[in-house]
Amino acid sequence: MFKIQANLSGTRSINISEEHLQTIDKYLLFKDLIDSNGYVDEQVLDKLRLNTRSILESSGSNDKDLLDLCLDVIYHPNMKAFGLQKLVLLFIEWKDKQLAAE
Repeated sequence: MFKIQANLSGTRSINISEEHLQTIDKYLLFKDLIDSNGYVDEQVLDKLRLNTRSILESSGSNDKDLLDLCLDVIYHPNMKAFGLQKLVLLFIEWKDKQLAAE
């Protein structure tokens, strides 16, 4: 279980599980998400939310892992652009460790 900071002051946080990170990897949710400027802002968060909603609507079956990711992380009341930036950094670190282990 990981914990990311959701705001600048550090008073809010979101718990991220290994399953959440695996789901992000499975659906390539961060691929081409951030523009070339490298900034994570509210528009990027909205884009992620729309992408996940589209995946859920287009797939005939409801993937429990993707639904859990949406409920627990992406649509979490504390999730803002700062939290998404921390989530992206956590995912990159997690993915690097996965690749190193292989």
